[in-house]
Amino acid sequence: MIERGFTSREIAAKIGCKSHVTILNLKKKYEETSKVEDKQRSGWPRKLNERNERTIIRRLMTNECSNAVQLKKSLQINDEINVSSNTVRRALKRNGLSARVKRKKPLLSKKHRENRLKFAKRFKDWTVSDWNRVVWSDKSKFQIFGSDGREYCWKRQGETLKDAHIKPTVKFGGGSVFV
Repeated sequence: MIERGFTSREIAAKIGCKSHVTILNLKKKYEETSKVEDKQRSGWPRKLNERNERTIIRRLMTNECSNAVQLKKSLQINDEINVSSNTVRRALKRNGLSARVKRKKPLLSKKHRENRLKFAKRFKDWTVSDWNRVVWSDKSKFQIFGSDGREYCWKRQGETLKDAHIKPTVKFGGGSVFV
């Protein structure tokens, strides 16, 4: 109504507002917020532009680098851009990536994968009654000396699990007991 040329008193009367000052305050607020894109951004200018951020994401997705510290060093050496690892993390978050703890899965060689595929093809037509005749057991790993620690990876929400998102585990190395 303001854009069509109505006065604040006319607008207040039409919408049933008691005071035309309320309409003036809303008009003032609207005018201030509509000019936000004209105002300059506060704070220091960004060190990373859009092209640098795309470079960071490409290096992460192609497994050239796996974490923010490696990406920082890569920017420093290859592109001569000196930024902190927190700046790199903020850029990754801005582009829809989030840090997740890597899943722990057994290390599988090419031969292991082939054997698993053969097994799946061999038993794919089994019924529930066939599987009920199989005895199932479970095992648990207990750490004796400390923990394995956490490794993080960056991935988009809903993205499928890739090799880069997995921390392979092996049976040797000490410090644990299988029960």
